[in-house]
Amino acid sequence: MPNQQQPTPKGPKKASAANLGLRALIIAAVATTAVAVLSSCSFVKLTEAGEKVDLRENSGTENCKRIGVITVSGVDKVGFINRKDTKVGSELLNQARNDAAGMGANVLVPLGMPIEGKQKFEAYDCP
Repeated sequence: MPNQQQPTPKGPKKASAANLGLRALIIAAVATTAVAVLSSCSFVKLTEAGEKVDLRENSGTENCKRIGVITVSGVDKVGFINRKDTKVGSELLNQARNDAAGMGANVLVPLGMPIEGKQKFEAYDCP
């Protein structure tokens, strides 16, 4: 009787536990890297008009016309990772300065610290 080879089964190959573990590790590494890169990105760029808006304390607005209150919000988390407070604060200030310029204001006064990615400012037109 001639040597007969057994036919190889057709269809999808079963993944071994080692391959699944390696795949999960690679996916986790890529996801972690993406979150780290995105969390360091600046999402709000200061416009040319926004650059002309100054930040002051409330004591520097005696001779100014009050324009209104600006509430800005930004991204304080990317996925489950908290972004740096300084980065979030900088973006909130950039957004507020851009918005103030659009309202005809040239001075901003913060009305408190950023909380959960939100902050309020008072906008003024000063001589």
